[in-house]
Amino acid sequence: MQLVARGAIEQYCFDVPILFLTNDLCSDHYPGRQHPERPERLSAVQEGAVLSDLGSSLVYVEAEPIERKEILQVHDDGFIEELERINAQGGGRIDPDTKMSEHTWAAARISAGAGIQAVRELTEGSYEASFCAVRPPGHHATSNQSMGFCFLNNVAIAAKHLVNAGQRVLIVDYDAHHGNGTQEIFYEDPNVFFVSFHEWPLYPGTGKVEEIGAGQGLGTTVNLPFPSRTTGDHYRKAWETILQPKIDHFDPSWLIISAGFDSHRNDPVASLGLTSGDYADLTSEIISAVPPGRRLVFLEGGYNLEALRLSTAAVLRTLAGDPFYPEKSTQNGPGKEVLESVTKFHATNP
Repeated sequence: MQLVARGAIEQYCFDVPILFLTNDLCSDHYPGRQHPERPERLSAVQEGAVLSDLGSSLVYVEAEPIERKEILQVHDDGFIEELERINAQGGGRIDPDTKMSEHTWAAARISAGAGIQAVRELTEGSYEASFCAVRPPGHHATSNQSMGFCFLNNVAIAAKHLVNAGQRVLIVDYDAHHGNGTQEIFYEDPNVFFVSFHEWPLYPGTGKVEEIGAGQGLGTTVNLPFPSRTTGDHYRKAWETILQPKIDHFDPSWLIISAGFDSHRNDPVASLGLTSGDYADLTSEIISAVPPGRRLVFLEGGYNLEALRLSTAAVLRTLAGDPFYPEKSTQNGPGKEVLESVTKFHATNP
């Protein structure tokens, strides 16, 4: 197995189908002592890549920072100027949970740039999928506000880049927390179909079943707000019965997954009931929505390091077409009543 240095990354050199974009500079973002979104998260995800044992099916490439003009496709100019001002003064607190350190802006620009870089690499036809192992996460960032540990909306920037190129994009967010920022950015966009599996009630308090898009985007948002301890069988049933027909009708050309691993049953921040095996099952279903070569996965939340490691391995192996179950999939937990309610709602609001 040959290793070649590429920037700060040691890269395995193989003719392989899965692109693993990461950058050690993302570990320099430090939101504070005892903050759950800590640098060790990235190390755990990188360990998960090793655990996946993909060998020649994984290529490590250093993620590159985004250009300002690409950020402005999604975020307001005044908002970016404010983040740049905070960065210039060495950092500062945006809200009680969201703090910039002196290296945060550099890490955020790398995280946001990874998606556009992945699109470029996938479009060239060298890979079947890409996993963007970067931080800080992004799905809570709205067009004009950083919040919930997020500064720039990484997934939205990649999706907007694709929409501008004439593509139709499916975004599936299975973070325990509703992806309010992603929803807000594309709520009236008919070219982006947004799905969120999340815990309810939980921060940020959005993501009700009734939130289904507006204007030209009416019907292109689906929210699945599940109760505490919901098991993976209800996620799978929701995909088969509610989501698959809608997504088939939408006919996406690209897929982006907001992979929040805080839905794992051992996560300290949320209280859903999934395991790494459930992430393998769900990812296997989701990626069937688009052809190989049009699949991106972005790290979002997940604050138990061992769960991060196992879940990353499970998802990577699934992207490679060889699902991996470090833990058994779950079933027979709470969630049935909510699933029935959501099914009934969408039957009358197709």
